[in-house]
Amino acid sequence: MTAAHVRRGASARSKPRKSPKVTVPKKIAKRLPVDQARANKLAGLVFAAFMLAIALVVVIALDSPGKAERAAAAAVGHAGFTVSGYQIVGLAHMSRAPIDTVVTEELRRAADEAGTDKAPQALVDTGAIRRRLLQFGWVKDARILRRLPDTLVIDIVERKPAALWQNQGQLALIDSEGIVLDRVPVDKMPDLPLLIGPGANAQEQELAGLLADVPTLKPQLASATWVGGRRWDLNFQSGETVALPEGDEAARSALVKFARLDKQTALLGRGIVRFDLRVPGKMIVRLPHPLEPAKPAQPVVG
Repeated sequence: MTAAHVRRGASARSKPRKSPKVTVPKKIAKRLPVDQARANKLAGLVFAAFMLAIALVVVIALDSPGKAERAAAAAVGHAGFTVSGYQIVGLAHMSRAPIDTVVTEELRRAADEAGTDKAPQALVDTGAIRRRLLQFGWVKDARILRRLPDTLVIDIVERKPAALWQNQGQLALIDSEGIVLDRVPVDKMPDLPLLIGPGANAQEQELAGLLADVPTLKPQLASATWVGGRRWDLNFQSGETVALPEGDEAARSALVKFARLDKQTALLGRGIVRFDLRVPGKMIVRLPHPLEPAKPAQPVVG
């Protein structure tokens, strides 16, 4: 066999196919600040990224990740990681019933999604439970913890009652931020400051600041009425009302002066009906009608 024959035979054999290359036209490549090989490599990467994006769109359209996740969660559930119970901790005032409702509804949803009797741990949406619990007035914060293999722990941080709020014949507990915690019957009123009037709940911190400057008057306060959304009328247990001016600084200054005068001359308890401090530097006093002695201030609840 001659060398020529060998060469002809070699050329006759089929050559392995090479993967198609994405190349950049020479005219465009000359304008780029890179050489031809690097430009071709860059074009190939762009093409690969484009094909990957198409594949991702197809996968998302077919909901493959969601199906895979649910299947994996169901498999984990069959392995024993299901929720068979839950614990609620941190409750002092709030009723347990609404929390039970939120948790059981989420467990039922997760079980239905997995097609099992019990909810797999992986399918329980703890974030959704927390968001729903934060809608209750008593709940300041909530933490939902997974205790493997089969328990949830619902840790509740309750708000602390700071005052009572009377508005439109309704009596409610509020915290220091004015958040309504719960309704309160008149015969079960706790020993807390009573705020009266529309919007008074949002002014609880302001009132607490005013009373902090007059420790001799604070224990004698029966209620405080938020008047016209602008100022306070303080109603004392001995029957008098002290009308404060608008504005935090003006009200604070007037109340401190009144407390000093009361300490010196015992203004409260003399049967005076009203002390009006709204005019700067003056105190206008209203005496009771001769035939009607002053009565101790009482909250009016419908």
